[in-house]
Amino acid sequence: MSAAVCGSKRSFFEDIPSSPSASVSKKLRRCSPSSPSSVRFASPPSLLDHLQALFPHMDPELLERALLECGNNIDTTIKRLQELHLGAADATGEKMGPVEELGTTAEQGTVTNNGEAADTTAQIPSAPETLPVDGAEWVDLFVGEMMGASSVDDAKARASKLLEVLEKSISEHVAKEAAQSFHKENMMLKEQIQVLIQENTVLKRAVAIQHERQKEYQDKNNELEHLKQLVSQYQEQLRTLEVNNYALTMHLRQAQQSNSIPGRFHPDIF
Repeated sequence: MSAAVCGSKRSFFEDIPSSPSASVSKKLRRCSPSSPSSVRFASPPSLLDHLQALFPHMDPELLERALLECGNNIDTTIKRLQELHLGAADATGEKMGPVEELGTTAEQGTVTNNGEAADTTAQIPSAPETLPVDGAEWVDLFVGEMMGASSVDDAKARASKLLEVLEKSISEHVAKEAAQSFHKENMMLKEQIQVLIQENTVLKRAVAIQHERQKEYQDKNNELEHLKQLVSQYQEQLRTLEVNNYALTMHLRQAQQSNSIPGRFHPDIF
């Protein structure tokens, strides 16, 4: 068979040369230096099943051996297997894909007989349909994706994808807030313009009323001045008439005193 799929159930050490395999065994023995490698204890089935779910492409015997040599410490075993996974891939030039976990699709790479790796494509987790609404939900989403990452590259890809989604969400949120702020400011300016127009209309009416009142006051003032002039003329005429009346009265008295004869009437008086 010319090629085999990395996801198939075969020994992890069959895909790498003998020299990296020796280093793998040495690294596994370093996990628990206090316990001798010759002693074997039965690994708990739940831990072994968990490792098989995380590393389905590895041989179950290799997983059990790693778990035993790490003292049945699941965290140490997972960390060591990931290091071995990446170290063996770097040593052989083979690019192995991350395991499938938490709804993400594992990378499937084909390996030829001479150990050369073909091009592989990792499916980066798609953006969530409903974006988080606050910082706490974003933190939970980031933590969940990082916990679901099977390797450093997978974690980088997940973080990069989430950062792009976060940046896009922030940009859309800022643009939306800017549009709402601009609309709100525009509405406030329109209201202020309406108020100014009303005040301008009231001011124009007040100016028109004041102008009419000023015109009426000017007309009345002119009329008053004319009446004052008439009063002055009438007073002057009155004084002239009074002087004339007084002069006539005096002439009449003088004439009566000088021309009056007792017992006789004036010839002109009948």
